[in-house]
Amino acid sequence: MHPRKTKPLAIVLPLLLAAVSAHATEGALGRPISGTSVVPNAGIVSPEPILAVNLAEMYLNGSVDGGRQVPIGGQASLGISGEVAFTLATIMKVWDTRTGAWNFASSFTLPYLWNKVGANVTLGRFNGSSQDTASGLFDIYFTPVIAGYHFSQTEHVALSLNIWAPTGSYDANALANTGLNNWTFVPQVAYTKILPEQGWQFDVVSGLQFYTRNNATNYQNAPLFTLDVMARKLFTKSFSAGLIVGTTQQLGNDSGPTADRLNGFRGHDWAIGPVINYDTRIAAKSTLSLGLRWVPTVASQNRMESTRTFMGTATLVF
Repeated sequence: MHPRKTKPLAIVLPLLLAAVSAHATEGALGRPISGTSVVPNAGIVSPEPILAVNLAEMYLNGSVDGGRQVPIGGQASLGISGEVAFTLATIMKVWDTRTGAWNFASSFTLPYLWNKVGANVTLGRFNGSSQDTASGLFDIYFTPVIAGYHFSQTEHVALSLNIWAPTGSYDANALANTGLNNWTFVPQVAYTKILPEQGWQFDVVSGLQFYTRNNATNYQNAPLFTLDVMARKLFTKSFSAGLIVGTTQQLGNDSGPTADRLNGFRGHDWAIGPVINYDTRIAAKSTLSLGLRWVPTVASQNRMESTRTFMGTATLVF
């Protein structure tokens, strides 16, 4: 059994984009944004040792209906709106493990967040209809081990444990923050199936998100289940286009004084939208991959709903 003989360009991007986030479930979104975790060749870890650098930019502008109460900062707001610009710089190393069907990698992400939040809430210095803006380094994100297994040249799986650390700034009396004030552990499975004769490829990424308690607000987010699926048509060796379907499902009720008043604030959402990708070689041993997607929310309950969720990526492989 041998790994697929593929350019490193095509098999590194998914490891750099295992997860993204904006607000906590406490703020009606959670770390995952549906439709953003799946990428081309999501289940393939490079069979060759490589170093890769990725820059990802995400923009989201959404809200929760004003008729619903939303937990934020230890209080309950009657509706919430949010605008988020999220930049992630990631470096990843695929280790020299070219024996057998297994390959291994590690990655580290430094994220920067700008966000604006509006809410109808009495919270510290905020009274009635208020708005707050924050920007700065977000919680760091790292993956100690990514283990990839090659069933065949056209079927692959990657297993990983991803960790968000509470390094961003957090103030319980603020509507907008650049951190979530909790650790989040994300075991994840990614799968890739290639149909070379038909020119199609299917990628799936699924994970569970486990949050520690926010000690500043005594809010405990329930675990989240995420699933993103992408079907992609390869028109040339460089260009492909496809469709993404993603969902986030809360597995149980949130807990704590505010969550209890809101009957656990259990939520879910669905997103669907197009994606395009372009790959090119820029030097003898370097390649560049560019991607762009739009994944608007099509159904949501107790989570941020957005018709303007865009994501662009650029990955350089050495």
